[in-house]
Amino acid sequence: MIRVRFEGAGNGAAQEVQAPPGARLLEVAQNAGQPLEGTCEGQMACSTCHVIVASEDFERLPPASDDEEDMLDLAMGAVRTSRLACQIILTEALDGLTVRMPPAHRDMQGR
Repeated sequence: MIRVRFEGAGNGAAQEVQAPPGARLLEVAQNAGQPLEGTCEGQMACSTCHVIVASEDFERLPPASDDEEDMLDLAMGAVRTSRLACQIILTEALDGLTVRMPPAHRDMQGR
C-alpha cells in the first residue's frame, strides 16, 4: 500500500491514508473526503483537482504534460509544485507523498 498525506489549506488538519499502487490520487482524495471536485472526472478538462505537492516530493513525480501545464494555468493559487490530482498515479516510488489542498478552488458544480 502507498501512504499519502493530505494537508488542509493553511493550518488545516492533516489526514494520512493508504491506497493500492495504480490508484489515481483524485479518487484516493475523494474517497478520503478531501475537497477535490474533479468535475471533468479525470479528463484534464478543468482544474478542480488542483493540489500542491510538498516540495520534497515534487521531484519524485513524473513531469507534467503540456496539457496538464495548460490546465494548471487556470488553477486558482497555482505554484511551482502544483499538479492535477487526476494525473498522479500512485506507485511504490511515491510512498509517503504529501499534498496540500490549495487555499481556494474553482467550484464548477455550484456547491
